[in-house]
Amino acid sequence: MNAAELHDNAIVIDGLICAKWNRELFEDMAKGKLTAANCTVCFWENFEGTVRNIAQMNQLIETNSDLLTKVYTTKDIYRAKEEGKTGVMMGFQNANAFEDQIGYVQIFKDLGVGIVQMCYNTQNLVGTGCYERDGGLSGFGREIVAEMNRVGMLCDLSHVGPNTAKEVIIESKKPVAYSHCLPSGLKEHPRNRSDEELKFIADNGGFVGVTMFTPFLKAGVNATVDDYVEAIQYIYNIVGEDAIGIGTDFTQGHGEDFFEYLTHDKGYARRLTRFGEIINPKGIRTVGEFPNLTEALLKHGFSERQVCKIMGENWVNLLREVWGE
Repeated sequence: MNAAELHDNAIVIDGLICAKWNRELFEDMAKGKLTAANCTVCFWENFEGTVRNIAQMNQLIETNSDLLTKVYTTKDIYRAKEEGKTGVMMGFQNANAFEDQIGYVQIFKDLGVGIVQMCYNTQNLVGTGCYERDGGLSGFGREIVAEMNRVGMLCDLSHVGPNTAKEVIIESKKPVAYSHCLPSGLKEHPRNRSDEELKFIADNGGFVGVTMFTPFLKAGVNATVDDYVEAIQYIYNIVGEDAIGIGTDFTQGHGEDFFEYLTHDKGYARRLTRFGEIINPKGIRTVGEFPNLTEALLKHGFSERQVCKIMGENWVNLLREVWGE
């Protein structure tokens, strides 16, 4: 079949989107034939702030129910595909919302949170992020990992420091993931992962979602969808065809204030980094252009079967195992 037909038939999952949630975005998700997405509802917020964010997301899903459906299980992902909607998988980019209460893990799982990043750039009670000296996974962090394993919640390591990431991989009894990262073999950056790190997570049953965030791509703001596919190919050659997927890190619709929030510790304290100009790769500037990625993967020699795995099937298999279905 041609690229358009393959994309129409495929399960298409984006392992990380933190865009501006509104009707315009949801319509673009429909245009891109996005089956499901890990939608961020927590960066620096505490328990109460995160619950408010979830309440707002629930309201958005209800108000836009012609386009969206909430995902609790992988069956919900397949249902979204059948209904022609986008499934919203709620996720955190920081375990800060758990505060110091292990019981909050179950509460958030019951609210529909299925993916949680252990740290966001800096240290919290669980471990350390990628922008400071990494002391590794704390004792409390080990308890959190065990509880996340128990309730069926994916441990995400994308913004986590290398020592903490390695210790989570070892500690977890279920597969873990970098939901959105790029290889340092193509560009050195604190957010990118070495060949050794990528191989280690794959060798331990883990998963890698590949981001297209241009500050981390080799070509930077001049990147195209072909440069993104180059990064996918690079990681594919390390982890194999069953342990790789898409995690774009779409920030569509956000302004400079959002990126100022992201690049300061706790959202307001010391500056951690500067992204510079934010523009997605040419050819996949918006989530509505997702079909162009399927076409580019085919053009670069991936088989139809491999493309279907990368575009979403591998994500479903990972989540089914972690969520305990």
